[in-house]
Amino acid sequence: MGTRVVEVAPGRYAAWRLRFDANNPGGLPQRVVAVESFDASPLAVLLIRRGGYAVGLADGDTLVSHKVGSRYVQSRTAAGGWSQQRYARRRGNQADALVEAVADHFVRILAAGAAVGPPRALFVGGDKALVAEVLGEPRLSELVRLPVRTAYDLPDPNRRVLDEALTRARAVRVTIEE
Repeated sequence: MGTRVVEVAPGRYAAWRLRFDANNPGGLPQRVVAVESFDASPLAVLLIRRGGYAVGLADGDTLVSHKVGSRYVQSRTAAGGWSQQRYARRRGNQADALVEAVADHFVRILAAGAAVGPPRALFVGGDKALVAEVLGEPRLSELVRLPVRTAYDLPDPNRRVLDEALTRARAVRVTIEE
């Protein structure tokens, strides 16, 4: 027996559940063991990887304000000795600059969306360590106390990935046991 998680759009969940129950009478061969919805609005979105970032504020299905961009962060190198240490320092400095830039953009995006109100939840994805660094910025301290949904399996952020992240953030997560 294994379990898997299925993400279903909130508007489609009722019909999906009716079909699922009809196809699995009495919970055989599959049964739903958990249902998790995440429908808070406005929703702050933070996606970051070493090559790019996307931040946004959504009201329901609509992005009220967003910023997508890229910053170069050197990847690991096979050089040894002093060169390896020099490249590691450079990579660290570039990552620090990325975190600072993303935090600046995120603060601006949240301020630009003030008309819809402060975020009631947070969706994060990308590089777990970089997400933690951005949320560690004192200017974003109020976001740490919000309910959080994660999707660290998202690819390098761009506008398409930001739209996909918003869809996944709002999805009903259904855990199925087989």
